[in-house]
Amino acid sequence: MRIATDTGGTFTDCVFVRSGKLEILKVPSRPQQPAESMANALAEVGARLAEKPARIDLVCGTTVGTNALLERSGGRVMLITTAGLEDVLEIGRQARPKLYDLLFEKPAVLVPGSRRVGARERVAADGGVVTALTQAEIRRLLRTVKRLRPDAVAVCFLFSFRNPRHEALLAKALRTAGCLVSVSHEILPEFREFERTSTTVINAYLAPVMTNYLLEAEALARSTWTPERFKPKIRVRVMQSNGGIISAQRAAHEPVRTVLSGPAGGVLGAAYAARLAGLEKVLTFDMGGTSTDVALLSGETQITTEARVAGLPVAVPMLEIHTVGAGGGSLARFDAGGALRVGPESAGAEPGPICYGRGELPTVTDAHAVLGHFGTRGLLNGAFPLDIARARGELDKRKARFASVEAFAQGIIGVSNSVMERALRLVSIERGHDPRDYTLVAFGGAGGLHACDLAEALELRGVLLPVFPGALSALGILRADVVRDFSRTVLLRVDKPAAALDEARRYLIQMQRSAQEFLRTEGLAKSEQRFEHRLDVRYVGQAYELSVAASSRFVEDFHRAHEQTYAHAELKRPVEIVNVRCRAVGLSPGIALPRIPKARTASARSLATSVKCHLSGGSREVSLYDRQHLRWGHAFSGPAIIAEYSATSLVPAGWQGRVDAYGQIHLTRVRQTARRHDR
Repeated sequence: MRIATDTGGTFTDCVFVRSGKLEILKVPSRPQQPAESMANALAEVGARLAEKPARIDLVCGTTVGTNALLERSGGRVMLITTAGLEDVLEIGRQARPKLYDLLFEKPAVLVPGSRRVGARERVAADGGVVTALTQAEIRRLLRTVKRLRPDAVAVCFLFSFRNPRHEALLAKALRTAGCLVSVSHEILPEFREFERTSTTVINAYLAPVMTNYLLEAEALARSTWTPERFKPKIRVRVMQSNGGIISAQRAAHEPVRTVLSGPAGGVLGAAYAARLAGLEKVLTFDMGGTSTDVALLSGETQITTEARVAGLPVAVPMLEIHTVGAGGGSLARFDAGGALRVGPESAGAEPGPICYGRGELPTVTDAHAVLGHFGTRGLLNGAFPLDIARARGELDKRKARFASVEAFAQGIIGVSNSVMERALRLVSIERGHDPRDYTLVAFGGAGGLHACDLAEALELRGVLLPVFPGALSALGILRADVVRDFSRTVLLRVDKPAAALDEARRYLIQMQRSAQEFLRTEGLAKSEQRFEHRLDVRYVGQAYELSVAASSRFVEDFHRAHEQTYAHAELKRPVEIVNVRCRAVGLSPGIALPRIPKARTASARSLATSVKCHLSGGSREVSLYDRQHLRWGHAFSGPAIIAEYSATSLVPAGWQGRVDAYGQIHLTRVRQTARRHDR
C-alpha cells in the first residue's frame, strides 16, 4: 500500500489507494507536534481498511525544515572552515537585497562568531595542497568542539570541491567522536564559497530537528500500523524540494533538500493535472491555510539553484516556487496609518480562524464564511462545522471605518487578492512571460475561492480546478519518483566543443556510477532507473551560468537560452562549462486518476440547489453544486459555489464551467475570445 501525507500549517492531507481507488483524508495539523498529526491521519486510514497490507510505502511532505528556518528554531551549529574565511557568512555578497530601503536589516546568520572556527589547512584552486591538515590540528579542533558542545558541526574548506581530502579526514574524526556532521563536498561540491558555506550550515542547522522529526514519525507510523498479529513492512520516504523523494535516512542526513517539500508536491500535482487537461502553459496557485505558493510551468518544471529561504541562500536544486504569506488563515489588521493589511501572520491550526470556534482575530476564511461562500454545510462535507454567527460578531467589532461586516469581509478578500496577484506577476510578467497565454491551476483548500478573481485581473486564459484540490500536493507526493541530484564544479573552457564535451562526460560517468549506487540502495532495479545529464555554461568572464542538456549541441543550446533569458547572445564569444550535473531518477509505481462516467445531459442545472451569498454586486441567490455528483460533459454557469470534501470553489457571474473526462473542471470567462487581445 502506498500512502502520501502533506503536513501543512492548518490541515494535514493524506492520499492513499483503497481497493484500487484513490481516496483523500484531512485532519487538523498540530504545529508543535507535526509527527502526531501525521500519525492521526494514518490511524484514520487504517480504520478504513478492510484488509491490512503486507507492506506500506509512506511518503511524507513536511514543513518542518521551512518552519525551523523561519522561526530560527534549528540546532546549535558550529562552523569549521579554512582559517581566514570564518566571516564568509557575515560578508556574503555585495549585492543589497533592497537597494533603497535605509532601514533594511540583513537576516541574522545561523552561526555566531563565537562558534565559527578556522582550521590551519589550505587547498589551492587547482586542488593542490598548500597547507596540509595535520593530526595535531584535527585534535585541536576536536577539543574546541568538545568545549563548545554544538548540536551539529558544519565543515566547509576552501576549494574542497576540487580536493575533498581535508574535509573527509576531519569529518571522519568528528563522526568517530559522535558528532552530527554536515560536510560541503557531500552536500554541495560546487564553487562559490558563500553559497556553499550557507547551504552546508543550513543543512547542519536543520539536521537535529529533522532527525528527531523523522525518527518520531517513523516510530509513530510503526506503532499505528503494527498492532498485535499485524506487522507490515514499512518504508518511509520524504519529499524533496527538487520534486523527488528520498529515504527518511537520507533526508535526515541532507535535510536542506527538503525545505520546500510540501510546495514541491503541489507543483508535481498541478503538472499532472495540466497534462490530463492537455495544457502546456500553466501558472500553479496553491492557497492553503498559512501561505500561497505559485510557480510557472511551460512544458516542464523549472529548477533553480539560486533560491533563498527565510532570507538565506540555498544552492541545492529546487523547483522554482515563490511563496507569500497569504492563506485562508492569514490575519487581517489595520496598520498605524489605518490601512487594512492581510498577512503574513496566520492563525494556523491553533487557534485557527474565528469561525473554527477558538480564534479571535479576523482571517480570510472568516471573510468568506460571513459572505456565505462555503454554502450551508461547513468544511469536509459537513464534518467540520463553521460558527458563522461568531465570525460575524467578531468582524463587526473590528470593522473600523467599513460600513458593514460584508464590506469589511470583501475588503479582506480584496487585499489578499492583491498580495497573491503580485506573486503571480513576479513568476510570469517579471520573467518575460505573457500571462494571457497561461491557465491558472488552482488548488489548496482556498485556491478555488480566489482563482477567478486572479484570472480576471491577469487576463489569463481560464482556470483549471483539479480533482482533490485540497490535497493535490499529497497526490503529487504520492506520484513522485525517487530523485537525487549530483553535481561537480569543473570549470572547462570550450575551445573545441567536442573535446570539452568528452572531458565533461568523464566526470558525468563518475557521477552516474554514484547515482546508480544511490538508486540501488533505494531498492530500485536497473529497469526503473533513469539518468539525465546537464551542463552549466556561461560566457568566459560572466558571473552566472545557464543550464543546458549535455548534448553535442550544448554550445548552440546555450546561445539560444541566453537569447531567451537576456534578449541577446554573443555567438563569437568563448564559453566555458562551469558545473556538470547528473540527475538520478527511480521510477515509482504509476498512480493515475481514472476517467469518470459521462453525463446523460450536458446541463448540470438540475443538480444545483440555491443558496444566498454576498458577491461584489451584493447579496444574491447562487447555484450550489456538490462536486461528487458532476459528470464528464456537465456544463454550468456562474454565479455558483462548488462544494466538495477538500475545498470550496467560487464561480462568479460571467464565468462558465465544464467537466472533463477525469472530473477536472475548466472555468472560462463568457465570450472570452471577444475579450482576448489581438495578436
